[in-house]
Amino acid sequence: MRDHASPPVLVTDALPAQIAHQLRARLINGTLAPGSKLNERVLCEELNVSRTPLREAIRKLAAQGLLVIEPRRGTFVPTPEPEVVSQTFDVIATLEGLSAQLAAQHIDASGLQTLHNLQARMESAFEKRDLQVYSEANSEVHDLVSRYASNAVLRQTWCELNDRIHVLRYRTNQNPSRWAQALDEHRKMIALFEQGDANELRRLFEAHIREKRDALLEQLKQPAV
Repeated sequence: MRDHASPPVLVTDALPAQIAHQLRARLINGTLAPGSKLNERVLCEELNVSRTPLREAIRKLAAQGLLVIEPRRGTFVPTPEPEVVSQTFDVIATLEGLSAQLAAQHIDASGLQTLHNLQARMESAFEKRDLQVYSEANSEVHDLVSRYASNAVLRQTWCELNDRIHVLRYRTNQNPSRWAQALDEHRKMIALFEQGDANELRRLFEAHIREKRDALLEQLKQPAV
């Protein structure tokens, strides 16, 4: 019997992107846990979509390294390897530190206002314990800093690496004390941008990312529940 929802002509770019967004949220909050296998039938029912856009969304996330497609076995959430995590976060820390240092020299009043607006969203999300909303606003902060660095090569390199660890960055905020600490660090970042303290911004951003690295590595040591 022909599946009325499966013809490619009905699948727009927007729908797979929306599905990918929802799957990414589940990766962040741990609903899709490392090592777990995706059940396409269940996901289609939960998201109220057909398999065609779901599989397109899965391919998008697999291309970013967030999922692994194994022929004849299915799709799995990869289990982070501590050494790779450590090395990747070390590089990201250096890139973000440099981005912050450069951004301090280029950010304008509009950029500062955007940072304040995003901080307000993060504060509200923290009060509501809404990790998804928090992670989205947080991601926008780091993206804004990358753009204001005004260095195309630096931004391209950062974007490529950030796609690989985007989900992992926010898993550490499942720990309430770590989440509160991260939020306080963001308050200090805004103050430093207003002061134009480029060198201290570089130090703080590098420390911020390395704190996430250490928290994540500690999480990875814990036995799976």
